[in-house]
Amino acid sequence: MTARSIQVAVAATLATALSLTAAACSNPDSAESGSGAGPASAVVGIAYEPDSLSPLLGYGKDGNSKIFDGLLALDADMKLRPALAAELPEVSDDGLTYTYKLRQGVKFSDGKPFGAKDVVFTYRTILDEKTNNPSRTELDAVKDVTAKGEDTVVFTLKYPYAPFAQRTVLPIAPEHIAGKQDVNTGAFTTKPIGTGPYVLTKWSKGEKLSFTANPDYWDGAPEVKKFTMAIIKDDDVRATRLRSGDLDGAILPPNLAKGFANDKAKKTYAANSYDYRTVTLPTNNKVAGDTAVRRALDVAVDRQTMVDAILNGSGKPAYGPVPTDSEWFTKGTERKHDLAAAKKILDEAGWKPGKDGVRVKDGVRATFPLWYLSGDKLRQEHALAYASDAKKAGIDIRTEAGTWEVIEPRMKHDAVLAGGGSPADPDFDQYTLLKSSLAGDGFNNMAWYDNKAVDAAIEAGRRSGDKAERKKAYDTVQRELVKNPGYTFLTHIDHLYVVDDRFGPLTTQVEPHDHGLASGPWWNVEKWSTQNARGSEK
Repeated sequence: MTARSIQVAVAATLATALSLTAAACSNPDSAESGSGAGPASAVVGIAYEPDSLSPLLGYGKDGNSKIFDGLLALDADMKLRPALAAELPEVSDDGLTYTYKLRQGVKFSDGKPFGAKDVVFTYRTILDEKTNNPSRTELDAVKDVTAKGEDTVVFTLKYPYAPFAQRTVLPIAPEHIAGKQDVNTGAFTTKPIGTGPYVLTKWSKGEKLSFTANPDYWDGAPEVKKFTMAIIKDDDVRATRLRSGDLDGAILPPNLAKGFANDKAKKTYAANSYDYRTVTLPTNNKVAGDTAVRRALDVAVDRQTMVDAILNGSGKPAYGPVPTDSEWFTKGTERKHDLAAAKKILDEAGWKPGKDGVRVKDGVRATFPLWYLSGDKLRQEHALAYASDAKKAGIDIRTEAGTWEVIEPRMKHDAVLAGGGSPADPDFDQYTLLKSSLAGDGFNNMAWYDNKAVDAAIEAGRRSGDKAERKKAYDTVQRELVKNPGYTFLTHIDHLYVVDDRFGPLTTQVEPHDHGLASGPWWNVEKWSTQNARGSEK
């Protein structure tokens, strides 16, 4: 999904798409732009920007936020490693207590010391119902968090939540600043102070985020001293600015990334991801909410052709939030493209073809709108392909483009070409995507999906500490989505980044839906060597 994702999306909400303005088209400051950059600077193009830069409101909740650190972090292989914690947590035998010893000598970028009180403040504030954090349910297992002196923090859980340690990549905010402001509207939301490798110097809304290296970073000052994220919503504009040398790197859809294949000065990086594209089928829509229509669309869609034609092979068919190559995927839940089967399902359910070919049942025509995000070519192409496949089965889907400000109020009744996905744990994505109690909660459960068997299974998966029991629970979820798919999952997408080769060789991680901002080849920009960077002398 976009930067405002389904998780629990985004998700937490990492990003809001804005209309491209003249400011967004303008170059970053000359001191930071690609053509005039110094030997230790980089400018990259991303598609979305955050609503807020406060971790108390969801920013950086999956780690790697540049401005902040969590207790733990994820390495190149997506394994947990200590960050603000000095070591991995000590976990009690019953799985209900996690004890973290904190790293000594760490300071926030304003020079004030980091300590246990900041950790307690961060988690307690997020759990406070007065805090507008859309991802609060991700910490549902936390019963209490307490400080034991200045260097130890203890989390007590209500139940043995297996992936809890992965939740502690969440960034830590300074109590001495954020604790003295309104958590939802204070200056900290746009002018944050953290312990991370970079300090925000300027946020020009809709245009760019500018960072400078933290010279006192506990893990060593970054060599890339200036780092700029240019916010360019339109895919074509992003590609044009990369080609002109205005950007050092950018995330691009496959059809635009391939245009750089013969550019010897640039290198394309493919990052494997859990990022999916899906169509929400709102329960409150008379057509999209009909189980027969949902099942018919699920087999009418030609996923492999989407992978081949839209993604140029950079991805795979999606049958649910879990990729087919994941250990959590339930074999046998794949749905083959079968137009004849789709027509049969509709015929048997009483949806009969009308004179114009569009099916009708009880006076209701099989038609509904499908919204996608303006300027997002991948979503547009998925939406058009989906509508084309549906038409062959007798379902008329009208595609519409708009900003999230236009789309969000319509989500209860209109379908949306959405995105989501988290590689950390099945609970991270499925709970906020499917839990019926979260319907209408921002971008959580956008389809207003309501399935009691799924509700019970995702609760069981969340609360069990036994992997076999959890696998059984998520198998149930995936099988239920075959019986009543409240979403039509289309593809899992490999993210493509094109970067000036003078920065290489670089690496990528397995990525979530929200990407570009903290993912991509610049996931570890603080560790880049500048010996080959733009403007450096050879």
